[in-house]
Amino acid sequence: MNRIIISGGGTGGHIFPAISIANAFRERFPDTEVLFVGAENRMEMEKVPAAGYRIVGLPVAGFNRKQIWKNIAVLLKLRKSIRIARQTIREFRPDVVVGVGGYASGPTLRAAEKAGIPTVLQEQNSYAGVTNKLLSKKAACICVAYPEMGKFFPKEKIVLTGNPVRQDLQDIQGKQDEALAFFGLDPSKKTVLVVGGSLGARTINRSIIKGLPEIAASDVQWIWQTGKYYFEDAQKALAEFPGAPVHLTAFISRMDLAYAVSDLVVSRAGAGSISEFSLLGKPVILVPSPNVAEDHQTKNAMALVKEQAAILIRDAEAESRLVPETLQVVRNEERVAELSSNIFRLALPDAASKIVDEIIKVIKK
Repeated sequence: MNRIIISGGGTGGHIFPAISIANAFRERFPDTEVLFVGAENRMEMEKVPAAGYRIVGLPVAGFNRKQIWKNIAVLLKLRKSIRIARQTIREFRPDVVVGVGGYASGPTLRAAEKAGIPTVLQEQNSYAGVTNKLLSKKAACICVAYPEMGKFFPKEKIVLTGNPVRQDLQDIQGKQDEALAFFGLDPSKKTVLVVGGSLGARTINRSIIKGLPEIAASDVQWIWQTGKYYFEDAQKALAEFPGAPVHLTAFISRMDLAYAVSDLVVSRAGAGSISEFSLLGKPVILVPSPNVAEDHQTKNAMALVKEQAAILIRDAEAESRLVPETLQVVRNEERVAELSSNIFRLALPDAASKIVDEIIKVIKK
C-alpha cells in the first residue's frame, strides 16, 4: 500500500490540481493512503475534506514584502509549521511527498527532505515560484506545465506533464442544452463567460459594471461570476439595467456547463484556469492579476499571446478596453475560431495520470 502526502494550496489553482493528482492515484491504486497538508484558514481546509480526503493545517503565512516588521509573526508561524510538518511526516510515514506550490508546501517538503523521504514538485506556472525554486535542488522529479523551465530548475529532473484539471471538466460535449437551461440563456445569442476566480477579481468586476450600458444594448448574453466579495455591488449596478442579458452569480457550481455554453471567456491568467481553457479549446481574453508574486500571471498570459492563443488586456487598461473588445471579438467568428484552434494546440491532456506515473517511478527507486 502506497502512502502519499500532498502539500500546498492557498488558491483554487493549487488545490484543484492537488485533488486531481490524489484522485488519479486512488483510481489506479484504490488502497493508497493520501494525506493533505495545507495552510490553516485557507480554502484547502474546506475543499479537501469535501473531496473526501484528510488534511492537516499549518499556521504558515506568506511574507509581507511591504511592511517588513510584520514578518516577526510570520517567522514564529513558520517555526510552528515546521514543527507540525515534522511530526506529521513522523506519524504518517509517507513513501513520497508531493508539493503543488503555496505556503504549506515549503515546511512540509523541507521536513520530508530531512527525514530522507523523496519529494516530487508540481509547478503550474510558466514562471516558477520562489518556494519551488528552493525545493527543486533536492526534489527527485519536477513536473511542469510549460516548456523551457530549465532556466528555473535542474534540467535533468524536469518532466513536461501539463497541469491536472478538475475531472468533471474533461467532457463538456453534448451538454449545450443542459447548460442553456441551467443558466436560462437564449440559444440564438453568443455567450461570454466572465470569471474572476473563487474570490473574484476587482478590476474585471469594475470593468463589467462600467460596460453595463454597452452590454445591455448588445445582442450578446453574459454569465458573470463576481466572486463573493463583489456580488452585492454587481447586483446593485445590474438592477439599473432591467432586462440586460446577464446571468449574475457569486459562484458557479457547474463550471462544466458554463464552459459548454460559452463562446468566449474573460478571466485572470492563473495557471490552472489556462490549462482548462487549453484542454477545452476555449477562446479567452486574459486580464492578469498584478497582485501575484513575480507577476507570474502576466508571464502565463504572454506564453499564450506569443502563440496567438489568447488576447491580453492589462489590468490598468481593463476598465476602458475590456467590454468593447470582448463584444468585438465574440462577434468575429473567424477570430474566435483561430483563438480556439491555437489554444487547443497547446493542451497537455492526461496530466494527472502522467504525474502519477512519475510519482510511481520515484517510489520504486
